Amino acid sequence: MMIRIKRTRHRNSRKTNWILRVVCIPVLMITVSLLLSCMPPGSSTPSVSPTVTTLPSSTSVPETPTITPEPTSTSLTFVTEADARVEESEPNENFGNSERLRVDNGDDPDIESFIRFTVIGVSDTVRNAQLRVYATDNSTNNGPAVYSTDALWAEAEITWNTRPARTSDAVDNKDHIDTETWVAYDVTSLVTGNGTFSFLLAGDSSNSVVLSSREGSHPPQLVITLGSVPTPTSSPTLPAGAVTFVGAGDISTCSNDNDESTARLLDAIPGTIFTTGDNVYSSGTMSQYTNCYNPTWGRHKARTMPVPGNHEYQTSGAAGYFQYFNNISSYYAYELGSWRIYALNSEIDVSAGSPQVAWLLADLAANPRQCVLAYWHQPRWSSGRNHSSDSNYQTLWQILYAAGAEVVLNGHEHNYERFAPMNADGEADPLGLREFVVGTGGRSFYGFDTPLPSSEVRNSDTYGVLKLTLRETGYDWEFVPVAGSTFTDSGSTNCH
Repeated sequence: MMIRIKRTRHRNSRKTNWILRVVCIPVLMITVSLLLSCMPPGSSTPSVSPTVTTLPSSTSVPETPTITPEPTSTSLTFVTEADARVEESEPNENFGNSERLRVDNGDDPDIESFIRFTVIGVSDTVRNAQLRVYATDNSTNNGPAVYSTDALWAEAEITWNTRPARTSDAVDNKDHIDTETWVAYDVTSLVTGNGTFSFLLAGDSSNSVVLSSREGSHPPQLVITLGSVPTPTSSPTLPAGAVTFVGAGDISTCSNDNDESTARLLDAIPGTIFTTGDNVYSSGTMSQYTNCYNPTWGRHKARTMPVPGNHEYQTSGAAGYFQYFNNISSYYAYELGSWRIYALNSEIDVSAGSPQVAWLLADLAANPRQCVLAYWHQPRWSSGRNHSSDSNYQTLWQILYAAGAEVVLNGHEHNYERFAPMNADGEADPLGLREFVVGTGGRSFYGFDTPLPSSEVRNSDTYGVLKLTLRETGYDWEFVPVAGSTFTDSGSTNCH
């Protein structure tokens, strides 16, 4: 038995190609079909999660949504005027002329780093201020926190014994930091205008990180964005039949507030919200959902269609995820405008003989659409340094490609990457699947290795959300960065 998935194409040549591709559907589909048809009498049929066909009314897009537009802004970048590390093991030694800053804590002698800037030319409201430092020699799973200190210290004189005291609590903290990447700390609460500002980077774990000093190749920077937010105005009406689909993955942790910055973007964007997994760290417990995710992205829970990630499954059976999201199905499908949307679970069996794959094949056959999108946590293709491509998801990719689907959304790598449409082998194909990796919800940043041939756009230092406008016969995409960041990516294309 063969499950055939058929869809009408606008152009005869593409329609012919599609029919040929379906007739020659991969062996894995035949295998699944035979498994289902040849089960002995009395045996249980693989459980199929319910298909969600309706969404809460809150997900409907207003005809004239009111949003807060991006304010007109000016950015000022200052390079550090002085920086130095101090070491507890050598309390009277000065390291002010070193090319390396460093932070270490724990059982070993502590190491801290001080950075100072003089700010001039501020003539408007400080909307955002970021301390940017560049990690050089080693990565860490638990990066340092940033504090303010008294600015009266000299680079050529400061030592462990003479270092100034902290004058604030930690205003930002980092977790995983890759080598050869910029790390941005939000210090908006400390920078009020013109003046001299001194920052301390101090560890809260035994993990060490090495950073470039001003004598090194990537001196620390203070980036200040000026400008007040204008009065909200009405956005243009969406095209007839179009809907908004917006979100990201790798989102919340109680150790930083980056998820609040991305949640503020959602405050101003109507429509349905997706997550691409690892919604809350570090184990997806109900407590972490309640205390870390719920105050930020959780305020949009009623219009959120989530999927879990590997961190959710660090709690047995992802119990916290399912409890928080009201026992949502492990995988499911729904209609969004003219599109068929598949929310899949990469953390359970996705092999050719799995119940999830059998359900996906059956639903694709029963619900043919010109425009199809799927999302799950771990990407089939990625240029990311931490996880990279994963062939475990080849079955999902191959089925969706054979079905003529348009878009796949993933997370897991804490960066943004857009690919050209690709075939089942990850090669550029105008009739293929376009993948977006959007692990930019706020947890941390991961870097890149050598880009894959079909990778078109990459960024590893900007939090934000991917906003998709799903039209009747195509889609537009836009990466929306958090306030104070400038990276974006946008485009438009038609469905096959």
